[in-house]
Amino acid sequence: MDEVTETDEKLGANNGIIDLTFEAALRQLEETVASLEAGNLTLEEALDLYETGQRLTQYCSLILESADLKLEQLTPDGEIVEVALE
Repeated sequence: MDEVTETDEKLGANNGIIDLTFEAALRQLEETVASLEAGNLTLEEALDLYETGQRLTQYCSLILESADLKLEQLTPDGEIVEVALE
């Protein structure tokens, strides 16, 4: 649960992002980018979406970093060992 606590601190527990799966967060990020690229938002709406996009990007990055740390390697004799990534 330390990963969730770290994520909570970095993203803020009240924004709802930490409740998303990686796939849902990525999909929301793609929708956010598309809305910003469409260009038919007020400045305030665009800024809000930009901030949301930044939080989503950071959240997805944290999940990917966490996944990298959990990579496992299968040895020739079939044993699974943790691979330390730096």
